[in-house]
Amino acid sequence: MIKQTIYIGSPSYLKLKQKQLVVQEPETKEVKGTIPIEDIAIIMLDHYQITISNQLLVKLQGNNIVVVTCDEHHLPLGMMLPIFGHSEYSERVKFQIVASEPLKKQLWKQTVKQKIKNQKTLLTLHNKNSEPLTTYLLTVKSGDSTNREGIAAQYYWKHLFSNFSRHRFGDAPNNLLNFGYAVLRSIVARALVSSGLLPVLGIFHKNKYNPYCLADDIMEPYRPFVDKLVYNYISNNNTTDLNKTAKATILTIATQDVSIDGLIRPLFIAVTTTTASLYKCFTGELRHIKYPELD
Repeated sequence: MIKQTIYIGSPSYLKLKQKQLVVQEPETKEVKGTIPIEDIAIIMLDHYQITISNQLLVKLQGNNIVVVTCDEHHLPLGMMLPIFGHSEYSERVKFQIVASEPLKKQLWKQTVKQKIKNQKTLLTLHNKNSEPLTTYLLTVKSGDSTNREGIAAQYYWKHLFSNFSRHRFGDAPNNLLNFGYAVLRSIVARALVSSGLLPVLGIFHKNKYNPYCLADDIMEPYRPFVDKLVYNYISNNNTTDLNKTAKATILTIATQDVSIDGLIRPLFIAVTTTTASLYKCFTGELRHIKYPELD
């Protein structure tokens, strides 16, 4: 069964009852909805008047469910993950810690190449010139020492959206992309913990202020799937407002079908295939990370 992403954007009291998340109206205590804990992957809390019981938090963490909180701009600000999510956690982390620099550089090369490949496919799908990305794709070096990722991104963003500049605090549709990437980051971080890996130890990202360096690494080839969702939403609705409809659409990213390892899987499941393969790369069982193909 595909687990669900739950969005709560109004005053609510959240509690646990009979292994179910119960959503109540704070004043009247009217039950607005229930859902089995085992069916949840992510809960996004997008209102300052949401109260959640500690009993529920413990149950959520025990089931490796990500709790995402939003700021005053209704954008994801933080996430809560369990300390560990795998029975062999300490053993698996050892392999991650001792991974050599040459291995990490090769893994990053694979990551960048798949990201550019997926960006190229998305441009092609929308009848936009993608040929320059072919050159960038073929010239990625170990560790991406010549920054093909950045050069490809400049071309990609300029042509996907007309004269668009990708910047976290830039003009729309940066708002929609930011929201989508935050959801994607939560999905990837959860999968990393489930695979017994530390999200903080990246293969490329090393910002000392970033607790999710590895999640930011591994999500890169998945970003074009968010871009595709946002592009289609704007085309179909002729708006870049981050409203409830936009959020509801973007939250479906977890169930979008992707091609990975010769199979069609929901993105939520595909990410676990990727993180499991990453662990096997650390142990030497595999030489390549399994990433999705955008088509």
